[in-house]
Amino acid sequence: MRDLLVVGIVLIGSLYALRYPWFGIMLWTWVSLMNPHALAYGFARDFPVAAIVAIATLIGVLTTKERQNPLAQSPAVWLLLFMGWICFTYPFSYNVEGSTEMFSKVMKIDFMILVALTLLKTRRHIEFFVWVVVFSLGFYGVKGGIFTIMTGGNYRVWGPGGFIGGNNEVALALIVVIPLMRYLQLQATKRWVRHGFTAAMLLSAAAALGSHSRGALLAIAAMAVYLWLKSPKKMGFGVFLSLAGVLLVIFMPENWSDRMHTIRTYEEDASAMGRINAWWTAVNVARAHVTGAGFDMYSPVIFSRFAPDPRDIHAAHSIYFQVLGEHGFIGLFLFLAIWWSVWRMARSITNYKSTDPNLLWAKQLAAMCQVSLVGYFVGGAFLSLAYFDLPYNLLVMTILIKRWLIQAEARPVRDQKAFVNQAPAV
Repeated sequence: MRDLLVVGIVLIGSLYALRYPWFGIMLWTWVSLMNPHALAYGFARDFPVAAIVAIATLIGVLTTKERQNPLAQSPAVWLLLFMGWICFTYPFSYNVEGSTEMFSKVMKIDFMILVALTLLKTRRHIEFFVWVVVFSLGFYGVKGGIFTIMTGGNYRVWGPGGFIGGNNEVALALIVVIPLMRYLQLQATKRWVRHGFTAAMLLSAAAALGSHSRGALLAIAAMAVYLWLKSPKKMGFGVFLSLAGVLLVIFMPENWSDRMHTIRTYEEDASAMGRINAWWTAVNVARAHVTGAGFDMYSPVIFSRFAPDPRDIHAAHSIYFQVLGEHGFIGLFLFLAIWWSVWRMARSITNYKSTDPNLLWAKQLAAMCQVSLVGYFVGGAFLSLAYFDLPYNLLVMTILIKRWLIQAEARPVRDQKAFVNQAPAV
């Protein structure tokens, strides 16, 4: 039944995307973030859902007249430059064959991000996009939160597969999506919807803690502080966050507390020292090779040459050292430039001088994108999620809000000119 449901949604949605390609972006986002086919048990698991959605969307792009310039804003330009550098470094990988699968995956994700910027433009598109992102990951947040409560936090929460298959990875994804839940809560007019988002945020936070990820604890703390700073009613919301945080931490079992305390004694933790060994490996690789070592650099060959401890082979466990080792210092510069430009754009939106209540939603969403980015920047320091779709979806949201504001500014001028042109001659 699950297989038929997933495949049916994909096929029907893809047909709709041929006529309305913006819907194909929503479908692609749902498939890439939620991995619904991973929840099935039969033929849907191997069904090419992403390829079908992408092909239908691209056909729709060719036939529609509703296209925007995807490179009109600086974050998209930096993203394109990063993609270009990855294409340049790929042939110089230590293991080209081993890097091919990830290279193809990253290019597909980033290309569809540019397609999203080509097709989406209205407030309806933006809010639909936010809903899809929140639903896709919020499902696992609610599910994982209930699991954590039912088991007393004694068992770890794991992800559905893909980029967020591990406990650490799904925790970070949930932390990043909580501020978007908060945005939808601020827009809700019905009390039961607001209460529903409160429950979803609490359960997602419980699921993140239930992952037993130490990086998630640091990320959720940083995200919560910045969420409080960006919230309109700081006193009441601050009390709520404090109580929720204390209750969640008290609820977790002793083995969870013991694991979190190892943050202060990382020198005695083999996992933490393995990460530091991988970080130094990435630095040494980047110093020796301007193009880095490629996606498949975590091998005995590389670590025997560049690692302080060649026997301790680990993945990068950091978005920053991941990009540094795989694509060199130039790649890291371009990667950081993407997020610096997104941050600046979001900040310019939140600082936008206007008393028009119709623009409040845009400022609130930009603020929540900033909060999500704080969670990603902090949690990403300990995880290899440099190419995960979710932060790039935040990039899309930020650019779309900025574009919408620019069009909103121009709209009154056009309306005034139209009024003057239509006025009868005296």
